Amino acid sequence: MKSKPDDRRDNVDKIQYNIDKTIQNYNRAEEMISVTDDEKTKNSLTEKNERRLDSLSSMREEIKDEAMDKQRGYK
Repeated sequence: MKSKPDDRRDNVDKIQYNIDKTIQNYNRAEEMISVTDDEKTKNSLTEKNERRLDSLSSMREEIKDEAMDKQRGYK
């Protein structure tokens, strides 16, 4: 059975989609934090948002790398 070749042409688009969704989820969580009185929920959402910020940083680095590789023709 032959394996599929690595097709990275849409990686930048996929990463950008994930960045957009992560930002959207971050903002929704911030809204929930501001309206809830439940400390457990606030703490949980705050922790998730901290992880989201870490993920965003990583995804932004990854998209830079992918964009440069795309520009170079994925060599």
